[in-house]
Amino acid sequence: MSDTVSFGYEDVPRDEKTARVGGVFTNVASKYDLMNDAMSGGMHRLWKDRFVRRVKPRASDQILDMAGGTGDIAFRLAESGASITVADINPAMLDVGMKRAQERGLDGLVWTEANAETLTFPDKFFDAYTIAFGIRNVTDIPAALKEAHRVLRRGGRFFCLEFSTTVWPGFSEVYDAYSHKLVPKLGQMLAGDADSYRYLIESIRRFPDMPTFEKMIREAGFVETKVEPIMGGLVAIHSGWKI
Repeated sequence: MSDTVSFGYEDVPRDEKTARVGGVFTNVASKYDLMNDAMSGGMHRLWKDRFVRRVKPRASDQILDMAGGTGDIAFRLAESGASITVADINPAMLDVGMKRAQERGLDGLVWTEANAETLTFPDKFFDAYTIAFGIRNVTDIPAALKEAHRVLRRGGRFFCLEFSTTVWPGFSEVYDAYSHKLVPKLGQMLAGDADSYRYLIESIRRFPDMPTFEKMIREAGFVETKVEPIMGGLVAIHSGWKI
């Protein structure tokens, strides 16, 4: 295992990445919706709706929404009546989510500060594990995937929504120009923070492509893995089952 990991286009010591990613999300927590709108042109809302439809939450389910601090996925999942635990390593993101839940009158969610790589939940506890736009910010992705597998019951479902690499001819060049040149400027204009937005774009470029990430999910123990590309793979829904 390498002693360094990617932080955007930089390679940094493993023990440094977690703190630096934490700083990014502390900076952008209060502007989370603006961040996602800037990075996706507002389409993240439709992607999240589609993602939750794939999860098919049931009222009897115990679901862990990892890296879900601001509640975007949890609020959608909760409409099913399922029991939702929202976990995030960043307390600033959780604070935003809890405030938003209070404004919506949602008091049935469980909020907990947790590291995806070292969860404190017991084995075989959840029926589904979701993570949206969070896995690429984890320092040790294989460790997080193994933890996801551990906390799921037999028959449990893993779902991940993440930016990926589009295979549409010509589109990747257009998106690269938009994201690298315009998104940091929007970040500076809307949130007074170009650097955090620049990191978030760079982290997408360093994330494994769809076949590579699917292989990582299988290596963590999941079966019947699937990839559903959106916009040619600009975004992808990855899924797998624990048996």
